[in-house]
Amino acid sequence: MLLLALMWGLSIPVTKLGLLTLPPLTLTALRFAIAVPLLLFLTLGKQRLPMRALPRIAALGALGIGVGQVAQAFGVAGTSASVGTIISATIPVFVVVFAALRLKQPVPGRQKLGLLAAFAGIALVALGNGDGASAVSATTMVGAGLMVVSALAIAFYYVWSVELTHEYGTATVAAWSTLFGFIALLPWTGWEMWHVPVHLTVEAVGAAVYLGLAVSVAGLFLWLNILRTVPAGIAASVQYLQPVFGIAASSAMFGDEMGVLFAVGVILVLGGLALTMTSRSKADEAP
Repeated sequence: MLLLALMWGLSIPVTKLGLLTLPPLTLTALRFAIAVPLLLFLTLGKQRLPMRALPRIAALGALGIGVGQVAQAFGVAGTSASVGTIISATIPVFVVVFAALRLKQPVPGRQKLGLLAAFAGIALVALGNGDGASAVSATTMVGAGLMVVSALAIAFYYVWSVELTHEYGTATVAAWSTLFGFIALLPWTGWEMWHVPVHLTVEAVGAAVYLGLAVSVAGLFLWLNILRTVPAGIAASVQYLQPVFGIAASSAMFGDEMGVLFAVGVILVLGGLALTMTSRSKADEAP
């Protein structure tokens, strides 16, 4: 669990590192060019995907990568690594809310309070990390907004994928949805590479390899193994550790400064996460 929290917690700072020399779409495409073959290899011997499932899987991939991961890459480019890390930590909050809405369940007051706290925290971390920051660490409202769009899209991707993974298996859905999302991304990446200078440095390639191998492939299967061997309530604690590692890495790599507003925002986001996760745990225990 500590290893997973570290791997996923470093994803935003590493993305920021890759974006120093690569444009967002190119970095995202390179990341999934590494992840897709490995994910497909892991489906060997697994349940085959029927043709009737392809439209839903393709739409899932377009949402998860074409919207979620692309918005995240552009959002990280417009925020400091620490702000991006905190906003991405709200994904579990939105997962809980979307899951409740999808199942036509009422959203408890505690979850509503958690959602409000998370949004208030997002506003504060964005406002508390803008003035006086370096070009690398500067945060814009557009960048913060794109990170919120990314969190919403990825959360909905997780919720939507539940029914598909029950039918066809997690590895199969993850591999094929990622493939379709990657294919949909390629024309836009080609356009970007034609119009924007691309500098393929060692740091950029290393960032893409880390994101593709450690975050998208190893992290996914490590998480699934944790869910099989550790009670869900304990496994969920990974969500609290990710931003801790991410903020520490952001400070070490880019010198991100943590002001009072930023600190209060972090507390609100993590508090909102705690409220929604606690509500979910109690709901899971209900008959």
